[in-house]
Amino acid sequence: MNREFLKLAIPNIVSNISVPLLSSVDTILMGHLSQSHLAALGVVSMIFVFLYGNFSFLRMGTTGITAQAYGSQNHKKKANTLFRAIFLGLSLGVLILIFQSPIFNISSYLMNIDNSYAILVDQYFSIRIYTAPAVLISYAIMGWFFGMQNSTYPLMITIFINIVNIVLSYYFVKIANLGVEGVAYGTLIAQYSGLILSIFLLLRYKTTIKKAKLKDIFHYHQLLDFIHVNKNIFIRTLSLTFVLAFFYSQSAKDSQETLAIMILLLQFLIWFSFSIDGIAYATESLVGKYYGAKNWTKFYKAIRYSFYWSLGFTLLYMILYYKGAKELLELYTNQTNLIDKSIEFLPWIVLMPIISFGAFIWDGVFIGMTAVKSMRNSVLLSMVLFLTIFYTTKEYNFIYSLWISFLLFFVFRGLIQTFLFLKYKTKLR
Repeated sequence: MNREFLKLAIPNIVSNISVPLLSSVDTILMGHLSQSHLAALGVVSMIFVFLYGNFSFLRMGTTGITAQAYGSQNHKKKANTLFRAIFLGLSLGVLILIFQSPIFNISSYLMNIDNSYAILVDQYFSIRIYTAPAVLISYAIMGWFFGMQNSTYPLMITIFINIVNIVLSYYFVKIANLGVEGVAYGTLIAQYSGLILSIFLLLRYKTTIKKAKLKDIFHYHQLLDFIHVNKNIFIRTLSLTFVLAFFYSQSAKDSQETLAIMILLLQFLIWFSFSIDGIAYATESLVGKYYGAKNWTKFYKAIRYSFYWSLGFTLLYMILYYKGAKELLELYTNQTNLIDKSIEFLPWIVLMPIISFGAFIWDGVFIGMTAVKSMRNSVLLSMVLFLTIFYTTKEYNFIYSLWISFLLFFVFRGLIQTFLFLKYKTKLR
C-alpha cells in the first residue's frame, strides 16, 4: 500500500507545489511594485478563486465517479464520465464569458474594492476572464486522469502551465513593463497552452475513449446522476469560497494595509494547502478505487496511510514556518511595515498546519466515496460557526478575530467530518 499510495501522492504533491509557486511569483512581482498592486492582485485573484473554485466539482466529481468505475472495471462509464465533464466545463466557461460584465460588477461591489487600486483590478480581470473555458475543461480532464489512477499526466500539465506562466509573467512585467496586465497575459497564454497539452495526453487513452457513445453521454438519468453528485460538491465549494471571499472582503473593508497583511498571511496557508492537497488527491483516487471494488480492507488501509503521510508533511511545514517565516515574508514584499505586522501572527502561522490538515484529507476520503451530501453539510455548518465566532469577537480585535475565526473554520470541518465518518463508515452518503 505504501508504494501504491506514494506512486500517486508524490507526483500530486510536486504538481500542487508548483501552483503556489506560480501565485508566489505573481505576488512577488506585484509586491515589489507597490502596496496598491499587491492589494489589487490579492482581491482580483480572490475573485477568480471564487469564480473558478465554485466549479472545481468538475475535477472532484469526475475523480470520484471515474475512480469507482475504474475499481469496478466499468469501461463505458469511465469514457462517458470524461465527455460529460468536458461538455459541462465548456458550457460553463462560455456562460462566464457571456456574463463577464455583471460578474465583475457584482464581484467589485462585494469585495469592497477601493478606488486607489480599482483600475488595476479592472485591467487584470478584463484579460484573465478569457481563461474560463480552458480552466474549466482542464478541471474535467485532470479529474479524469486522477480517477484513472494517473497522477503523472496532471503533474506534467500543471508544471508545464506554471513554467509558461512564470516565464511570460516575468517577461511582461519586468521587461515589457505591462504591470498587472502582464501577469494576466501570462496566465491567459499558459492556461490555453496547458489545455492543448491535456488534449494531446488524452489521445493516449483512445482505446478507452472510443467506448463512449453520444447517446450514453447525454442519457437523461445518467447525466442527471452526474449533475446530482456535482450539485452537492458545488454547494460545498460555494460555501468554502464564500468564506474565503468574506475573509478578503472584510480585510479590504477595514483598510488597504489590513488587506495586504492578510494576503501575505494567506501565502502560508496556500503553500501548505496545495501540498497537503497532493496527498488528498491520492486519497481520492485510492479510496474511490477500493470503494468501487468493495475491497474494504484496502479501503480502510488507504485512509490510514493518508493520515500517516499527511501528519508527516504537517510537522515538516510547522518546522519550516517556525524557522523561515520572516524570510518568506521578505521574499514576497519589501514593505517593512507589512512584514513587521505580519510577523506578529507567527504563532498562528506555525499552528495552522496541525489544526487544518484533517479537513483536507477527509475531503479526499469523502470525494473518493462520492459522499457529497456529508461533505456539503460539514462545510455549511462550519461556515455558520465561522461567521458566528467572527461577529461575536470582532469588536475586541478585528484582525485577530478575522484570522483566528478563519483558521477555526478548518478545525470545524475536520472535526465534523471525523464524526460523520466514524458514525456511518462505508454507508456515508
